[in-house]
Amino acid sequence: MSENNQLHKIVIVGGGAAGLELATSLGRKLGKKGLADVMLIDGAYTHIWKPLLHEVAAGTLDEAEQVQYLAQAYHNNFRFRLGKMEGLNRKKQEIYVSPTLSESGEELIPKRTFSYDTLVMAIGSISNSFGIKGVEEHCLFLDTTSQAFRFQKQMVESYIKNHAGKDTAKKKPLSIAIVGGGATGVELSAELHEVTDLLAIYGLNKSSNVKLTIIEASPQLLPALPSKLAKATQDQLAKLGIDLKLGCRVIEVTKAGIKTLDGENIPADLKVWAAGIKAPDWVKRLDGLVTNPINQLVVDETLKTIDDNIFAIGDCAACPWPGHEKNVPPRAQAAHQQATTLCKSIINRLSGGPLLKYKYLDYGSLVALGKYSTVGNLMGNLMGTVTIGGFIARVVYLSLYKMHQIAIHGYYRTALLTLSNLFRRTAHAKIKMH
Repeated sequence: MSENNQLHKIVIVGGGAAGLELATSLGRKLGKKGLADVMLIDGAYTHIWKPLLHEVAAGTLDEAEQVQYLAQAYHNNFRFRLGKMEGLNRKKQEIYVSPTLSESGEELIPKRTFSYDTLVMAIGSISNSFGIKGVEEHCLFLDTTSQAFRFQKQMVESYIKNHAGKDTAKKKPLSIAIVGGGATGVELSAELHEVTDLLAIYGLNKSSNVKLTIIEASPQLLPALPSKLAKATQDQLAKLGIDLKLGCRVIEVTKAGIKTLDGENIPADLKVWAAGIKAPDWVKRLDGLVTNPINQLVVDETLKTIDDNIFAIGDCAACPWPGHEKNVPPRAQAAHQQATTLCKSIINRLSGGPLLKYKYLDYGSLVALGKYSTVGNLMGNLMGTVTIGGFIARVVYLSLYKMHQIAIHGYYRTALLTLSNLFRRTAHAKIKMH
C-alpha cells in the first residue's frame, strides 16, 4: 500500500485475536479500496491465538499455526510495523514506538512516531503478580508466544537433565507447579501430563518421574465455571495424578518453591504463574486516558475511550456489560465480537455514520484437557445453559479457533490449513524437542 497522507489513518496497536482480526477486516474493506490507510503495530513477528499458548508451552502445537504479520498484511491490504508502543500524545494524535533491539542489544529500528486519525488499542493482557514477592524473579509466564517458547525450552532441558541423572533410584521427580486454577492453568497441566506420557514412549523419561501441581486460591478449580463442571474437571485431573492444592493462597515464590499462607512450602523445579491478568503498567501513563485498577482502558458501549479518536478492544478494554455488575470478561469470544463490531463502527465513522453499541453474547465456557477430555457449558436463547462434555465439547472448542482462522484467512484457506495440518501430524513428531 502506498503512503498517502490524505487517507484516513487507522492505527491498531496489538496483533492478538482482536487486533489482527480488525486489521484484516479493515484492510479488506477499506485498505483494498484505497479508502483508508490501515496499520498494525506489534512487538512480535508472528501471531498465535492466545488460548493455544499452553500447547506452545508444552511443545505440542504445530508451528505451522503461526501467522506471519508481514505476509498477512501483504495479502490483506494493510501495513505492519514491528515495535512496542511506549507513549501517546492525544493533542498531536501521535503514538511513540520504542526502539527495536536484537537479542544482543543492538538497535535494529530506532524510536519512531506514527500519526493517526483513529487509534485502536488492542494490546491484550499480561499476568498479574499481585505484588507477591518473588513471582517476577522465579516464575515463568505464558502471556506471549516468546514466553511460551521459553517455558517449553526450559521444560525440555529440565527433562533431559533429570533423565540423565547418575543415581536414578535416589533421584527426585521433576516438579512443575502451576499457580492459578483457571482455564490456562488447568489446560496446561493436562497438556504437560500428555507430554510426559509421550516422552516415556520416546524413552526419555517416565511419567512417574514428573510431579504436576496446581495451586489455586479459590476452593474450586475454574472459579468462573459452574461448580458441577469444576468438580468434573477436578475428578479428571485427579485421575491423571495431578496434585491439586485448592484454597491455598501464595504469599511468596522462591528459587526452591512456593510458600502458601497456611505455612506450606511446595517444592518446584519449574514454576508457572497463571493466576490473573492485567493490562501492562505503561497503559496507566497514556496521556490521561482513564484506566481501572488492573490498567484496562475504560470504554463505553461503543468501545470508545474518553477520547473520540481512541478505541480499545480485547483484554485491555474495561467494557461495560449491561445487566451485570462486572465488565465483559477477557475471553477470546469477546475479542472476536468486539473486532467485528468496531470494524463496522470505523467504516461508519469514515462516512459520518453512528458508532455501533457492542453487546456481549456469552456463548459459554469450554476447557480442553488435552486428549483426555473437554468440559464446558453452552449458553443460548433456545436451550438456556447446557452442560456438555467429551467429543461434542471438543468439537465446539475447536470451532472457536476455526472462527478466528476464518476471520483472518477466510473459509477456503482455513479449510486448506486444516487439511495440511492433519497430514503434517502424521509425519512429524507429536512434541517439539528443541
